[in-house]
Amino acid sequence: MKALKFSKRAQTKLIAVLVVIIVVGVIAALAYWYMAPKPAPPKALIIGTTDKITVLDPAKAYDFYTWEVFNNIGEGLLKYKPGTTELEPGIAESYSISSDGLEYTFKLREGLKFTDGTPLNATAVKWSIDRVMRLKLDPSWLVTAFVDRVEVVDTYTVKFVLKRPISYFPSLVATVPYFPVSPNSYPADKTGEPTVGHYGPYKIKSWTRDVELVLEANPDYYGSKPKTDTVVIKFFKDAASMRLALETGEIDVAWRTLRPIDVIDLKEIGKWNVTEVPGPYIRYLVLRCNQPPFNDVRLRRAIAAAINRTRICEEVYKGTVEPLYSMIPKGMWSHIDAFKDEYGERNLTLAKQLLTEAGYSEENPFEFELWYTPTHYGDLEADLAAILKEELEETGMMKVTLKSAEWATYAAEYIIEGVMPIFLLGWYPDYIDPDDYTTVFLHSEYSPEMGVFYNNSEMDELLEAAQVETNITKRTELYIEVQRLMAEEAPVIPLFQGKLSIATSMDVKGVVLDPVMILRYYLIYKE
Repeated sequence: MKALKFSKRAQTKLIAVLVVIIVVGVIAALAYWYMAPKPAPPKALIIGTTDKITVLDPAKAYDFYTWEVFNNIGEGLLKYKPGTTELEPGIAESYSISSDGLEYTFKLREGLKFTDGTPLNATAVKWSIDRVMRLKLDPSWLVTAFVDRVEVVDTYTVKFVLKRPISYFPSLVATVPYFPVSPNSYPADKTGEPTVGHYGPYKIKSWTRDVELVLEANPDYYGSKPKTDTVVIKFFKDAASMRLALETGEIDVAWRTLRPIDVIDLKEIGKWNVTEVPGPYIRYLVLRCNQPPFNDVRLRRAIAAAINRTRICEEVYKGTVEPLYSMIPKGMWSHIDAFKDEYGERNLTLAKQLLTEAGYSEENPFEFELWYTPTHYGDLEADLAAILKEELEETGMMKVTLKSAEWATYAAEYIIEGVMPIFLLGWYPDYIDPDDYTTVFLHSEYSPEMGVFYNNSEMDELLEAAQVETNITKRTELYIEVQRLMAEEAPVIPLFQGKLSIATSMDVKGVVLDPVMILRYYLIYKE
């Protein structure tokens, strides 16, 4: 068969036709790509809160919300598995304990870098812990009370040498003061608030104090990619404006703190998902034990006997909290209803008897100031103080004057200076262990920091024994003794235990509320 031959002119025409066909095909393909439906980019998640970031420094921050932010932009050597109290590897992939319980050696994940590009290695971990110990700020006791020193073993191995064996030390290293930060972003000898120099699922894109915090997924995070690339936190002055923002669609999530009436209303309306779970957040009264009038245990016991917790929970909080009769919350191992065992639900007869023994009567009532802070714990704090005043005065032998101060003054000055003889406080857990709800309030070395100034050698011995005991049955027995002695002496008086409440739009998924009370932004997404 003869081969076909084309003239040069025919060849040129053929090439031109082919070029036109190719160009048209490319244009058509581009047009189809441009016009065809494409997957929507991940939506930003907008979270509202009435909380505030106090200080963006793990060496100084000691409040629930700032710790929540750090748990999303940072990470500890160990961390809690979402929805549980079970610890799992964090920036440390493994650890070992010496036979005497005094040395914990952590093997770090290799190749990690802070968001400023500084290597996250054993030297950085030691620098961060040494900094917390050196600055001696509010949360430093979580390190200094237990850690003698930190040693660099090699580039990715760091050793903690303890002052004494501590059975719950792994829980401590999951707290924010143990989070490493970059020595190239944070100052060594003072606090700082850089927006870089952390290592976690998110990094900070922008921050306007008390207005907005914008987080974006950290592409260098070793773990699973966050479900949402961008998270925007909007800060609200009050619960009412936050609820309105949820109802108008300005925010997707309303978190800390909706009023009880908001939770009830949003449930009834049915247009939002409202989730409530029991939480380890507690409220209580502190009585300063080292000076009159509350160095008299009879007066402390009289107040404990006169309080009606059920009434507080129903009338002030509409059933969104529950009565608590121990500083160790319900649901935590070793909890007993120690104050109910000691005083019953309420015992006005005993309260009057104790007041009489202390020299008071209806003609000569016991007069004192009860302090509260008006906004830090939500919009109902004045109502709580008012009902406590009413309950105590129902003895006919107490006269209570209510006083208040804004949180900065209340916490930083008045508690330590002894201005307030009896005052309201709240507690969010630093770590999930009964020790966190007892030692800081009841041990003579630490109670002054909380304004309690309680000194009882028997209590000190019980608490110290519980810290080093590794047998869970024996630890439980020790904490039961602690709770009974606490109820007898009443240096602090538990009132109620909170619930975690969060409201979201219907398209929000992945919300996990767990015992450590940290909202994990990286698990949440919008459908």
